[in-house]
Amino acid sequence: MTAGRRGGLAGPVSGGGQVSRSRPRRTVGTPLPADSRLARELLDGLAEAIVTTDQAGVVTLVNAMAVELLPDLTPGTDLARCAIDALAGAVRSGIDTVDLEHRGRRLRGVRRSLATGGCAWYVRDVTEEQARTDALLAERSRTAFLAQAGSRLGLSLHRDQTLRTAATLPVPYLGDAALVVHRPPAPAEDEPHWVRYADGDRVPVTGIASWAIAGSVPGLVEALHGDATEPSPWLTAELADLADLLPDGFGRPGTLLISPMLSAGGPAGALLLVRRAGRPGFDQREIDLAREFAARAGAALAAADLYGEQAHLARVLQNSLLPPELPTVPGARLAGGYRAAGDSLRIGGDFYDVFRTGGGAMFALGDVCGKGVGAAVLTGRVRQSLQTLRLVEQRPLELIRLLNRALLDAPDAARRSQFTTLLLGAFTREADGGLLLSLAGGGHPSPLVVRADGTVEPVQVGGMPVGAFATARFVEAQVRLAPGELLLAYTDGVTEARGGPTELEMFGDGRLREAVAQAAGLPPAVLVERLLQLVDEWLDGQVHDDIAMLVVAAA
Repeated sequence: MTAGRRGGLAGPVSGGGQVSRSRPRRTVGTPLPADSRLARELLDGLAEAIVTTDQAGVVTLVNAMAVELLPDLTPGTDLARCAIDALAGAVRSGIDTVDLEHRGRRLRGVRRSLATGGCAWYVRDVTEEQARTDALLAERSRTAFLAQAGSRLGLSLHRDQTLRTAATLPVPYLGDAALVVHRPPAPAEDEPHWVRYADGDRVPVTGIASWAIAGSVPGLVEALHGDATEPSPWLTAELADLADLLPDGFGRPGTLLISPMLSAGGPAGALLLVRRAGRPGFDQREIDLAREFAARAGAALAAADLYGEQAHLARVLQNSLLPPELPTVPGARLAGGYRAAGDSLRIGGDFYDVFRTGGGAMFALGDVCGKGVGAAVLTGRVRQSLQTLRLVEQRPLELIRLLNRALLDAPDAARRSQFTTLLLGAFTREADGGLLLSLAGGGHPSPLVVRADGTVEPVQVGGMPVGAFATARFVEAQVRLAPGELLLAYTDGVTEARGGPTELEMFGDGRLREAVAQAAGLPPAVLVERLLQLVDEWLDGQVHDDIAMLVVAAA
């Protein structure tokens, strides 16, 4: 009797009636014979290169991938003396892992000992894997570079500082030397200027080029007009003049890349990156990175130029509106104090002025409605109007009426709805050394008179704000100051300063009068500084309104 057919194999029947199979069993993990066709097919189908050696280190087997990746290795090759230096060195040193480049591929190998006494090398092609890793690291490096560049350039609001930063940052990451060629903002200087920084320099170097030199550099003039050019090798014949712009000892230049520094307002300059002859040229990613950096540098330079223009205008406005230097008036001592309301321009809506007259002087102290630049513009208008009107009228009451009419007749008076409180005064010296003051008020706080015995008296000059109503009524008063006595005029920024223990309480009229009484007898300048100090201490750093004060004392 025969058993069922399975795999074409059959065996004798035992006495128990069961079928006994003749196929031998294989233990799991038992190696296949070396000459087995199945073993060869399995080895050749692997994605790793496998090289086996005997105890003496002689190659005994290579699979198909080993033939492709390591064609220098054949059976019988002494691995310790093979042509692949990195692998041979690893064998001689007893190292079990090795990274090598062979025939343009990057390989990674691991050695494992075999039960036969020999060993096997498993070698894997990591070219694509390493390329992806290198690309990721390069992208991270580029991102970090642009982040640093954006931060550094964003902090540069001064033109010269921005130019130095733009020339310094790309070295040595993008080039061995960098030049920023730009046109100066001054219209009179037409020739291009340059800022250079090279690897090893301590600080950037500046200079002036000529259009002849700029024209000798291929692509530079185009870049200055906003056109991008491709990187080019350094041509000695064409760029001989530009070689003078490089530092001594720089060596022979290799590759040059020129990028326009663009901004919203047009090209701001050009960035030149120079690499030495021994350094590889620019690849496409480096070109794109250089273009991006140049664009950011151009935007930063345009922002610095805009900031410079605004700062210049602010200085002009500031110089015209800051409190003036007080003149010397015979028989009188004058002192003024000013604090703007935290405005970065240090100008605001409070002001004072003193004008010499034939027999004495006139003064004005006012508080324009609003804060900041808008109030400063109206302040300038009021002061300029007073400068002009005082030439035809020096009586305070009549002068304040003329000013009210002039402000209301201004072309934009209907839409700006701004006004000012104002105190005008004129004083002349009397025979006994005292001063006779004529005052006119337009809605301003009452000035304080400090007598020789320390008594403090307010002078009632109320009235209505100037520039608010065509039918506004103004008040006048006269005051006589004996030698040693003074008049303090101030704006409401003093009495309405909020601070103290609760940080909300106003400084108030009472504290001001008490402080003035305690400071009686002090020189006018010392009195002003003392009052400003007290108000600053009361505010303790809090936001406040504009503050102005003026002291007129009889000498």
